[in-house]
Amino acid sequence: MATARAAILLAGFISSAILLMPLQWLGLKFGLSYASTLPNRYHRFLCRMIGIRVTRRGVPHQGSACLIAANHTSWLDIPVIASLEPCSFVAKSEVAGWPFFGTLARLQRTVFVERERRTRTVHSRNEIHARIAAGDRLVLFPEGTSSDGNRVLTFKSALMSVAQLTIVNGDEDREADLVVQPMSVTYVRLHGLPMGRYFRPFFAWYGDMELFPHLWEAFSLGPIEVVVEYHKPVTIREIGNRKALAAYCESCCREGQTRALTGRLAEPAADGAALAAAEGAVRRLAGAGG
Repeated sequence: MATARAAILLAGFISSAILLMPLQWLGLKFGLSYASTLPNRYHRFLCRMIGIRVTRRGVPHQGSACLIAANHTSWLDIPVIASLEPCSFVAKSEVAGWPFFGTLARLQRTVFVERERRTRTVHSRNEIHARIAAGDRLVLFPEGTSSDGNRVLTFKSALMSVAQLTIVNGDEDREADLVVQPMSVTYVRLHGLPMGRYFRPFFAWYGDMELFPHLWEAFSLGPIEVVVEYHKPVTIREIGNRKALAAYCESCCREGQTRALTGRLAEPAADGAALAAAEGAVRRLAGAGG
């Protein structure tokens, strides 16, 4: 049954994507309005087909330009996050060359960055800023890689420097701070039961795991539940600097993941500790003269 389920879902995933690829390409080429919302509808369909139930906590920031900073566990993060609202992603440049998935990423207007080349950081930052200024909602994975789903890795601050740039508010013709909103993504249940450390690696994609075998395993195991939490949005002016901003987002995601893994979903978001972590980072930098 597991093999049959995996085969059916994999065939459904590939065939549905192939059918929609030309439509999305035409929408992007001719600037048609549906091109920004079609990926969102497709990812909602994909989550239903695979059997992913997404529980959303918190409220996405609205009303001004916003960058989402999320922890990264799996390729499944893409359909999970994109099913909630129209958005695009920031990904490492290698993804652009992946067969099939690279095409999907380009059709969702992914921003590709060369993380290993510091000389390209300013170029990547400016590209991200231009996209956000144009009204796009971008999702950044500041860990720079994916984790095993049981912990949040250290958030890198390089691309957080985009928050130092202001955005022109077209309605009021004035400059406004770019808002950064942390988002935690946690894989919590399999067939209605706590997923645990044994099963989570079947859905977490990290290390040297091959993508297609991992796809097969994930599709074969059955319905899963994911908790996505939107945390308190902030600006770099409120936090102090990009390193403190990265520390705040990391702490928010770590707290959100801990709440989801321990089942304490009824608690209100406790982002005060995350703010304290950011303030601590500012003090450490000041003490070091940085």
